[in-house]
Amino acid sequence: MARKALKLASWTSVALAASGVYLYSNNYLDPNDFGAVRVGRAVATTAVISYDYLTSLRSVPYGSEEYLQRRSQIHDLFLSFDDTPLGAASLAQVHKAVLHDGRTVAVKVQHPKVQAQSSKDILLMEVLVLAVKQLFPDFEFMWLVDEAKKNLPLELDFLNEGRNAEKVAHMLRHFNFLKVPQIHWELSTKRVLLMEFVEGGQVNDRAYMEKNQIDVNEISCHLGKMYSEMIFVNGFVHCDPHPGNVLVRKRPDTGKAEIVLLDHGLYQVLTEEFRLDYCHLWQSLIWTDMDGLKQYSQRLGAADLYPLFACMLTARSWDSVKRGIGQAPVSATEDSEIRNNAACYLPEISQLLNHVPRQMLLILKTNDLLRSIETTLGTRSSASSFLNMSRCCIRALAEHKKRDADSFFRRTQISFSEAFSLWQINLHELLLRVKALRLACWVSALLGWLTRAPHRM
Repeated sequence: MARKALKLASWTSVALAASGVYLYSNNYLDPNDFGAVRVGRAVATTAVISYDYLTSLRSVPYGSEEYLQRRSQIHDLFLSFDDTPLGAASLAQVHKAVLHDGRTVAVKVQHPKVQAQSSKDILLMEVLVLAVKQLFPDFEFMWLVDEAKKNLPLELDFLNEGRNAEKVAHMLRHFNFLKVPQIHWELSTKRVLLMEFVEGGQVNDRAYMEKNQIDVNEISCHLGKMYSEMIFVNGFVHCDPHPGNVLVRKRPDTGKAEIVLLDHGLYQVLTEEFRLDYCHLWQSLIWTDMDGLKQYSQRLGAADLYPLFACMLTARSWDSVKRGIGQAPVSATEDSEIRNNAACYLPEISQLLNHVPRQMLLILKTNDLLRSIETTLGTRSSASSFLNMSRCCIRALAEHKKRDADSFFRRTQISFSEAFSLWQINLHELLLRVKALRLACWVSALLGWLTRAPHRM
């Protein structure tokens, strides 16, 4: 029985990591390996293939005729090309190079055997998931295979990645804190992508931010604004925001903090119906509207498991959800409670993930990666992040109502209602800042009094 339980725990851990469900027991997993593609690679990639992945540009004997021919071809395109990759991942590796006109570029090169190996990985994953289904009928993870089949071809097409990068750069052009590297189309193919070279520190590197005098809270706020805009307003979501894909730096021209968004291979396009229901759901979570929470969770496929669904979305306990997720940050007790109780709900989580819209799976993964960054930075569950989300939800819902309005008077009425709701949020945020400032002054005065007290005695 113990052996069977151990098997069950192993398989469910793999499946849950792939789905992006935020379980604190996943501390042993590298966040960079979340996702169906990474799971497929983990179960099927041999040491030989891994070695080939990491040495793809140097897989021919040094000094051989083939090696010299390849080097000659590279130097026809580049003034210089660094053989040692800046970074290597499951699908590709990135090299630094300089074009003949002097521009420094990043060259993303797909590993040579990925195309052939990926289909084998997915097949093996499908066989293993079916085997698990036979052993444990209560666990439904075939959606994992379906998602891998849908998303992997998109991630392997670097031209699609380039188009995604340009689309999100245009979509979020009003954010002066965001930098998306420019694509060089003239030297890009489906397997090689050239882009502007941009340096920076990883978004979870507090030491780098402190050294470069970058405000951690400002970066966390910018990250929340950026993703709220993508999810609630545009419905076009970058779904791989692990720290290696989100850099921070000081802008060379202004010295202001900037977020650099990389790796645009995996995006989720949300349907309007899903996006609006998700807006309503988060509004209900933020403002503790339990009737709305139940209604919109059920519209998104949660059925009677809506309390569990709310906990998965927020990574908070049900008691915290009922009190209000913005009322207090996660405590050590709540953190421990989530850790200890997560395994008890594995069958229900499996059932829930099998019934929610497929769009939700990558959104869950994205939420968890963002939450991991916030936890590292110490900015998780801040009131400002929830208020920014609420602003985006209000704007998105108002825009939808205005499109459906049949008169100028009705559109004007909706615009006034939107402006009033946004004003209320701004006022609420101002009151929170005043309260925090008063508390800081009180603490400062108390510390000053305690410091002077011994000298009086």
